[in-house]
Amino acid sequence: MEDIDAIAALQDPVRRRLYEYVVAQGREVGRNEAAEATGVARTLAAHHLDKLAEVGLLLSGSRRLSGRSGPGAGRPAKVYTRAQADVSVSLPARDYRTAAELLAEAAEQAGLDAGLRAAARRRGEVLRGSAVPCGGFEEAMEVLAARGYEPRLEGAEDAEGGSEAATAVVRMRNCPFHAVAERFPPLVCGMNLALLEGLFGTDGPVRARMDPRPGECCVVVENSKNNID
Repeated sequence: MEDIDAIAALQDPVRRRLYEYVVAQGREVGRNEAAEATGVARTLAAHHLDKLAEVGLLLSGSRRLSGRSGPGAGRPAKVYTRAQADVSVSLPARDYRTAAELLAEAAEQAGLDAGLRAAARRRGEVLRGSAVPCGGFEEAMEVLAARGYEPRLEGAEDAEGGSEAATAVVRMRNCPFHAVAERFPPLVCGMNLALLEGLFGTDGPVRARMDPRPGECCVVVENSKNNID
C-alpha cells in the first residue's frame, strides 16, 4: 500500500484517535479497550482499526485477553500494535534515508564517531538556545515529544510527596533516527545521546544516558542526582 494511502487514512478524526491511542499504549490493544478509551462503539472501532491495519499503520493479531488457556478461557480476541515501518510522503520524491545511510557508512568507515558526537552535541546546544536547562521530567518530556521521541515516564510511582523518584526515568517509544540506527547502531546511538546531552545540558536537573532496550530509543533521561554505574 502506498504511503500516501496510509497518511490519508488518518484524515478521519475517529480513526486518528484510535491510532494515537494504540500508539500511546506501547503494547497490544484489543477492540473493546480501544473503543472504550476513544468513546466510540465497538463495531466502529473494529472497522477503523482494521482499516489502519490494512494500510500498514497497525499490526493485527489475536490472543486471549483473559490470560488463561484451555476450556473456559474464551475465544482469542483481535489485538493491534503500531507497525514499525516508516511512513512518509515527499512531493516531488526525495530520498534522504539513502543519503543518511551513505553518510553514516562513510563516517563509520573513517572512524569519525567522535567528530559526529561533537557536532551532534553542538546542534543540541543550538536547539536549546539561551533557554535554561529543563527544570525536571515534565519539561524534558515536552521537549522530547516536540522532537518525535514519544516519551513516557517510568518508575514515577516510587515518588513520594510529589517529588520525582530517583529511580524514575523517561523512556522513549520512538527513535527519530530508527531507520539509520538499525544499520549503524553504535554510530547513530552515540550521535543521538550527544544530541540530547547538548539539548539538556550538563548542569541541569536531568541528563541523558545510554540504556538500550528492544523496540525503544537507546537513550533515557534521568534525574541528574542518580548514581552513575
